Amino acid sequence: MTRLHVFLTIFVLSLVGACASAPAPTPPQAMPAPSPGAHDPNQDLGLLWVKHAAEYGAITKQAYRSAEAALPGYIADTSWSAMPGQKDAKNLPPAVILDVDETVVSNVDFQLAFERPFTNRKLYDFYHEHAAIPVPGVVEFVAAARKAGVDVFFVTNRPCELIDDDPDPCPQKRGVIEEIESIGISTDDAHVMLADENDWDRAKIRRREYIAGTHRVIMLFGDDLGDFVPCVRTKLYGPCTEPATKASRARLVDEYINYWGNGWYILPGPMHGSWTSFR
Repeated sequence: MTRLHVFLTIFVLSLVGACASAPAPTPPQAMPAPSPGAHDPNQDLGLLWVKHAAEYGAITKQAYRSAEAALPGYIADTSWSAMPGQKDAKNLPPAVILDVDETVVSNVDFQLAFERPFTNRKLYDFYHEHAAIPVPGVVEFVAAARKAGVDVFFVTNRPCELIDDDPDPCPQKRGVIEEIESIGISTDDAHVMLADENDWDRAKIRRREYIAGTHRVIMLFGDDLGDFVPCVRTKLYGPCTEPATKASRARLVDEYINYWGNGWYILPGPMHGSWTSFR
């Protein structure tokens, strides 16, 4: 055997020995899978932001305080309406319209706790077992509006659904009223309007127009584009003839640019809403 053959033999044997003695690489540790219905905190930053961020309360208080400062001007200017197209309303009493979820009460604890999929019954049951959380700033604003002689209406897309043996055709309405009153805002049936009542659909425009028939609407509040304009969803409701798109929704924002912060006050809604169909 030549010196070259001896060298190669020793080299190969040393490699084999090294591979045999080297420890096997440790596989990377996999993140434990979340339990069914649980929320991954790395994915649900919107929920955690609403629950924990001081900035959330700062934004909602900013909106309501700005609206409160603007109240006297809108009340005095009887030619003003926050409802596009409302005319001849100068002799009507002033009113404001508020959405409920994420505008008056926060659903963040429900969103963090409930097991998917969502159902209206789960939300209904949750609020019978847990205290409602007011959106920061809303209680003070409603008190100021009423003190100034403004009627306050609540328009929500929670539906009317029969529940077990409850004879009430719309127990959710009673539930919404109880939630609103539990945070310190009194109200009644006439000032709370749900989807499915009087054949109203989820567009909300017919309910706003219903209120505009008896009141000069001076302000709108909500966390969803649909709280201000119709035709924002992929499903057809109200006067809509084709599904909304991301582009059409953006055009609506620009079309009504003069209303944002001027009678229209939108609050953060990162947890749910019509926008979720366009991610």
